Amino acid sequence: MLKESLNKLIAQTQLSLTENQINLLIQYVELLVKWNKAYNLTSVRDPQEMLVKHILDSLVVGDKLQGNSFIDVGTGPGLPGIPLAILYPEKQFVLLDSLGKRITFLRQVVFQLKLTNVTPVQARVENYKADPVFDGVLSRAFASITDMVTWCHHLIDDQGRFYALKGQFPQDEIEQLPDNIQVCQSHQLSVPQLTGERHLIELKKIT
Repeated sequence: MLKESLNKLIAQTQLSLTENQINLLIQYVELLVKWNKAYNLTSVRDPQEMLVKHILDSLVVGDKLQGNSFIDVGTGPGLPGIPLAILYPEKQFVLLDSLGKRITFLRQVVFQLKLTNVTPVQARVENYKADPVFDGVLSRAFASITDMVTWCHHLIDDQGRFYALKGQFPQDEIEQLPDNIQVCQSHQLSVPQLTGERHLIELKKIT
């Protein structure tokens, strides 16, 4: 049932996934549903809803990412990091969160799905040392873009990018950005069966 639904959703996008990738995404949703009962990882309870609000919502940013190494800050239950790591097994993803129960869950996901390109890390982002720096910083849950670029500035260099996943276009937040941060591009994203807007704001440092 879930697999059929996911295949139908994927068919409404430009995405191309293998049978194995579809199966891994379904296993991830099943683990999320199971662990959510005890760990309260997401307010979305319905697995069908998770396919839209979590899986597709994460996957649609994939083709906008430049580079091979990414850090997903404030990853929560692994969003968008886990779906993107399944989509791009050749890219490396560090999933960072300060809450132990989320990292415990993510370690179980990595173990059960045999994901060799995902590293869950429990830390506060401002204390995390990136060596080497990443090609991109992803965030879906930060309060504001200014907070994101302020707390994550040490995770990329001038070549790297910040990727902020947002709902409505965050005009106010963009107007409040520090002088050393510039918006490179903004992408309006289309997520099948999702009500409401989705935007990906791509930013970089300027010196």
